Amino acid sequence: MAPRILLARHGQTEWSLSGKHTGRTDVPLLEEGRRGAKLLGERLHRAPYEGLPGVEVRTSPLVRARETCELAGFGERAEVWDTLMEWDYGAYEGMTPAEIQAVRPGWLIWRDGVPEGESLAEVTARADEVVAWARSADRDVLVFAHGHVLRSIGARWLGLPIDFAARIRLNPTSLSVLGWAYGEPAMESWNETGHLAA
Repeated sequence: MAPRILLARHGQTEWSLSGKHTGRTDVPLLEEGRRGAKLLGERLHRAPYEGLPGVEVRTSPLVRARETCELAGFGERAEVWDTLMEWDYGAYEGMTPAEIQAVRPGWLIWRDGVPEGESLAEVTARADEVVAWARSADRDVLVFAHGHVLRSIGARWLGLPIDFAARIRLNPTSLSVLGWAYGEPAMESWNETGHLAA
């Protein structure tokens, strides 16, 4: 069996709702985020996933990801992994894109990075570590993490530079599946949120 990686982005927080860059600040889920996490869990416990027996589960240590994992019903099976933490946004932590553009016109995180935070190379290395772990055995994996790091993992799974992640949006409490097509890494699905309409 060719291993797949299922990506679950954490539920809605006050900062994700307002568009603030939320790196290492430990912002809790809103009630909407808690509800979304439960709906995501229901989806993962129905066909075709059936609770993902045998899947290896890891979560970012940040509370918004851990709580999403727990509310989705995977907390007892999950290992906390620092590699899944969100990008360290440094001086841009807590700022919206508009606020950053006001001081740095034309800025794009996927090209320009952030001052006093993680470099593009450092985020790429973390994404590569997740991809290597996911491909290391004949089993699927499920990770609970954050928008920018999950988008980075998506790009690196495909063997593309991290700046490809600028082209793949990811909503709170979404589910994505990275797998294979004709022996090559592929996106089976991306940014699915149909479960939130329940």
